[in-house]
Amino acid sequence: MKNVATKHGQFASDNYSGICPEAWEFMQQANTGHVRSYGDDPWTEMATNSIREIFETDCEVFFVFNGTAANSLSLASLCQSYHSILCSDVAHVETDECGAPEFFSNGTKMLLIPGQNGKVQPEAIEQMVKRRTDIHFPKPRVLSLTQATELGTVYSPKELLAIKEVANKLNLKIHMDGARFANAVAGLNLSPAEITWKAGVDVLCFGGTKNGIAIGEAVVFFKKELAYEFDYRCKQAGQLASKMRFLAAPWVGMLTGGVWLKYARHANAMASYLEEQLSKKTIMPMFPREANSVFVTLPEAAQAHLRGKGWLFYSFIGKGGCRLMCSWDTTREDIDSFLTDLDECIFHHQNKHEH
Repeated sequence: MKNVATKHGQFASDNYSGICPEAWEFMQQANTGHVRSYGDDPWTEMATNSIREIFETDCEVFFVFNGTAANSLSLASLCQSYHSILCSDVAHVETDECGAPEFFSNGTKMLLIPGQNGKVQPEAIEQMVKRRTDIHFPKPRVLSLTQATELGTVYSPKELLAIKEVANKLNLKIHMDGARFANAVAGLNLSPAEITWKAGVDVLCFGGTKNGIAIGEAVVFFKKELAYEFDYRCKQAGQLASKMRFLAAPWVGMLTGGVWLKYARHANAMASYLEEQLSKKTIMPMFPREANSVFVTLPEAAQAHLRGKGWLFYSFIGKGGCRLMCSWDTTREDIDSFLTDLDECIFHHQNKHEH
């Protein structure tokens, strides 16, 4: 059997991490006796009520297997096939979901908005919507935002309210890809409500996998009428879990006592420490670090050296550079070990030039 990693800590993705103890414990608790299937169980009810509690509103909640399904099905529920979806040009729904949003919406077109640091600006949204308004062009209907963004930045409530204003004027629904929503909440130190429905978000794809859950994301409709027949979409797309309690129970463990925020704060803190230590080596971040990832430019030789030492990280996400992602279980020792191997490469490079 091939060894999956040569070191404990990896910086490729928070998907690499395991299940946190609390999620594991509650999944085990759900593994007792026979329980009704397809979501008609006490665990799904508890998880749904917990989500309503943290968002301080009566919302519709659905659990699906992964983020691609969450994003694609929720976007499809907001659109007709002749509509279009506006998103950042680095948005995950555009670059990393194999056309799933277009597939599940029967052909809805993605309209890409360039912007700084992975964010879209209100004026750019309006320009895109007004670029063409004739019947020969797909009609803009939904704006998709990512929180935290693909480049590790976070929308503030002020930014979201400005976007809400233009979205309302243009009759756009707002979808939020919250694969790392926990990290955004932790970074902003605000209530989840303040950066979702109070800021105009209609539907949130609330990520659990990257924050310590084994499998499963929550689709949260803040406007309940938009969730009409969403259960049928889930079933048709193969996203209705028969043993739903095993998707739902870990959420109960994560949301009880603020565990989800504890782990998100830890991941953010580790990224902050990594950024600080890299800056001391004059390796500066490419984008503001506001969540749990650090983007830096590393020479090809340094990348090859680190990978040869067993370190894993992505260099194809965002706009160039290397993404170093911290997880709920990343430790300072992981980071220090990574930095030691990086120093070794820098030292050899300097010696080579001196001789």
